[in-house]
Amino acid sequence: MAKTKNTFEQDLFKAADKLRKNIDAAEYKHVVLGLIFLKYISESFNELYHKLEADEWSDPEDRDEYIAENCFFVPKLARWSHIHANAKLPSIGQTIDEAMEAVEKENKELKNVLPQVYGKANLDKTALGELIDLISNTELQVENENSKDLFGRVYEYFLGEFANAEGKKGGQFYTPKAIVKLMVEMIEPYKGRVYDPACGSGGMFVMSEKFVTEHSGNIKDITVYGQESNQTTWKLSRMNLAIRNINSQFVSWNTEGSFLKDAHPDLKADFILANPPFNQKEWGIDILQDDARWQYGIPPSGNANFGWMQHMLYHLAPHGVMATVLANGSLSSNTSGEGDIRKALVENDLVECIVALPKQLFYNTGIPACIWFLRREKSDHSKEVLFIDASEMGYMTSRVHRDFSDEDIALIRDTYYNWRKSERIELYADIKGFCKSATIDDIRKHNHVLTPGRYVGIPDEEDDGIPFETKMADLTATLKAQMEQEEALNEEIKTQLANIGFSL
Repeated sequence: MAKTKNTFEQDLFKAADKLRKNIDAAEYKHVVLGLIFLKYISESFNELYHKLEADEWSDPEDRDEYIAENCFFVPKLARWSHIHANAKLPSIGQTIDEAMEAVEKENKELKNVLPQVYGKANLDKTALGELIDLISNTELQVENENSKDLFGRVYEYFLGEFANAEGKKGGQFYTPKAIVKLMVEMIEPYKGRVYDPACGSGGMFVMSEKFVTEHSGNIKDITVYGQESNQTTWKLSRMNLAIRNINSQFVSWNTEGSFLKDAHPDLKADFILANPPFNQKEWGIDILQDDARWQYGIPPSGNANFGWMQHMLYHLAPHGVMATVLANGSLSSNTSGEGDIRKALVENDLVECIVALPKQLFYNTGIPACIWFLRREKSDHSKEVLFIDASEMGYMTSRVHRDFSDEDIALIRDTYYNWRKSERIELYADIKGFCKSATIDDIRKHNHVLTPGRYVGIPDEEDDGIPFETKMADLTATLKAQMEQEEALNEEIKTQLANIGFSL
């Protein structure tokens, strides 16, 4: 089998990581990501600078010209040409710190966001100069329409690799891309307010923006709201969003966090996406006993799972939908009233879909997790819940980490689509061992436990010797063929109608 060629971002990360030497990944990521950000905004600035320079009526050093074009203004001492020219000097660390400070002063939305860590004694200045050379030699031009996406991809890839290197700590700021993509594609945030109360490095927002763009929507039709209690992680999110021109003015930081100091108390979001801390202890319930958010029961002090769930529900608009990752214990625990809260959510017909995930998907924990999908108005599926057991899906990317393929994501997403949307319901069928549409009466028989395995059952044992993965691949292909057949039929109907002078 031929060796797969490394992508641009893989090659760049490997080269950058070689320069890390004795610095922890947790610290080094700010060094690298900060430089990537500075390189990007400098190139964006240069593109507009040259256009203004060619216009006799414009001043390329006029800051207002850049504000008018939604472009960061980069002062002379922060431009990449200046940084690169000083890369071999022992004072390069101080030069970069001064550049970061200057950029913050000129762009209020970046105030207190950029890392100023380059002058630290433990950072090898020779290696720092080599890192600058490496990033300089990427030869990216902003005129290339894909440059923003490429910088974004590099930034996103580096976040993932650093999360991998940091292990448990890395999971605090990064949710694996496949999980985010699955959640976003299932709730379809085309237009409205998108909220993440534990936003980490902003991955949910970035994927929402990609979804809108890929489906020919207008990114201006969504507004992102977020909150993060870790200031360092919040800075990553602001840079992550800025590199894609996503307005982050409503992405807030405070040390108290979403429970104790809700940054958006009056927000009613159309879409909520989150991966809050699993099984969080000592989260503040002692002083929040009578909080208005606990509409379905007071969450226990030793576990914030249903605190997060109800915080999100409180902020969900009347027609809104939410998806949140939680530990599997949330599906079955009866400790300290958790079972009663889960029962109330089911009986109030808020739970729409539960997806069981496989182990080893997350960097910060090896325990299996699940995704809850809740919707205030379920229309076609009132009093029903779709259970999907994806716990055996995915593939191992290393000895310790699992991932979903695009085909895995498509299978789960399309199963949900086919079940939820009335015009496609004929494409849905329960599949033993994989999916089951259950009524609330069914759920009552299981004492409101929502573990998908209880409902989908175990696949029938067959002596055909065909592996589970192969069967899933065949199922994916079948679903795709059915969808293509449906599209072809629709086109044929349109053609026939047009022939008789009727247009849709």
